[in-house]
Amino acid sequence: MTRRFKVLVFVVVLLLTAATGIVVVWAEQDDQQPVTILGTWTGTQEKQFKQVLQGFGIPFRYQGTAAQREVLLSKVQSGEPPDIVIMPGIGELAEYADQKRLKRLNGLYDPEQYGSPWSAASGTSRDVYWVPVKADLKSIVWYRQGHRPANAPAPLQSWCIGMGDDGASGWPGTDWIEDLVLQRSGPDIYGKWALGRNKKEKWWTSAAVRDAWEAWARPFEQNKAAAAHALLTDHRGAPGSNGLLFGGRPGCALEHQGSFARSFYGEADAKHAQLMDSAPLLPGGPDQVRAHEVTGDFAALFSDRRPAKDLIERLASKEGQQQWAKVAHVFSANRQVHPHEGRVEDEITERLTGDGPRCLDASDVMAPAVRDAFYEAVLLTLARAAAPHRQDPGIPHLLKDIQAVQDAQPATSAAPKTVCSTH
Repeated sequence: MTRRFKVLVFVVVLLLTAATGIVVVWAEQDDQQPVTILGTWTGTQEKQFKQVLQGFGIPFRYQGTAAQREVLLSKVQSGEPPDIVIMPGIGELAEYADQKRLKRLNGLYDPEQYGSPWSAASGTSRDVYWVPVKADLKSIVWYRQGHRPANAPAPLQSWCIGMGDDGASGWPGTDWIEDLVLQRSGPDIYGKWALGRNKKEKWWTSAAVRDAWEAWARPFEQNKAAAAHALLTDHRGAPGSNGLLFGGRPGCALEHQGSFARSFYGEADAKHAQLMDSAPLLPGGPDQVRAHEVTGDFAALFSDRRPAKDLIERLASKEGQQQWAKVAHVFSANRQVHPHEGRVEDEITERLTGDGPRCLDASDVMAPAVRDAFYEAVLLTLARAAAPHRQDPGIPHLLKDIQAVQDAQPATSAAPKTVCSTH
């Protein structure tokens, strides 16, 4: 019997024996329960996150897992969802909001502290159901200090590439394709493709997406060994290594990865990692930087409990975000938060919160079924490049399959109205 169920039994007993004080007893008992939080952070980042939460003085119980979608779905179906979930998947959160499972965050944080596209107003209403509590920059390439590449497409053998992940293999490949669509076609087309609202517009089979996909796949089709290696390699590197850039195969000198990649490099090597915009180095380039892709971890509420609301309020505040940045050296979408000093930190912060167009990660915004089909198609692209077959229908067929999944999705009223900033 869970503790919450025991509390319910206790209240029922009181109901049978007394006619007063029941609501007060329930509120007191319920608020004594730790705030339950489900996130994706494990290892060092989990320890750092717990350290920040402990400073709030609110009892909590955190669970970190790579299989977050499956764990959350199981908890929701069993009637015991966490009080708070923290995830990058806005598309998934939008589905829960449409099911009336999420609670509004209106009034729990200052939206003026978060600029576009981070402001979390959703659907056609002004209700807010999620807030970014951690931000990361994409559309960048990492390289070793002193070895800055030329502004020209880099050969495949120079790239450190891994598709593996505990719970969502394939997503690193989607970042390449998203970046290519963004830099080649611009934020407007990118945003329409990511949201997929207009059923008459078949963006998955459009020239913008097909050409970007084929540009990414072409080098692998000419190097079967590289395709196979990417499929069998974890994007974080081998266990115990310092990520792909510093612990990968000989010859890899560039990594198309988000700002979180430095957490894989180890403290010593991370100091020797430098970044540059990805547009000049992408296949088919050099391209101009039209925008930067960004991602975030968004907190949402499944319960109305006061301690859970208080924790969200503390975590999303300027002070909470500043402490999180200080403890874990992470970045915030809150424009009033300043990370620890450093050249790389300044470059990331400027791109995350300064002037210039920014677009949320497209696969994070997509409905979960579409996102998963996207991941799978990336893996199939590499598998076919590693072991080509004459009767392979090719990339256009894969894109038609994803479009069919997109067409089958119901409209989601809580989905973001836009994924790109307006400046």
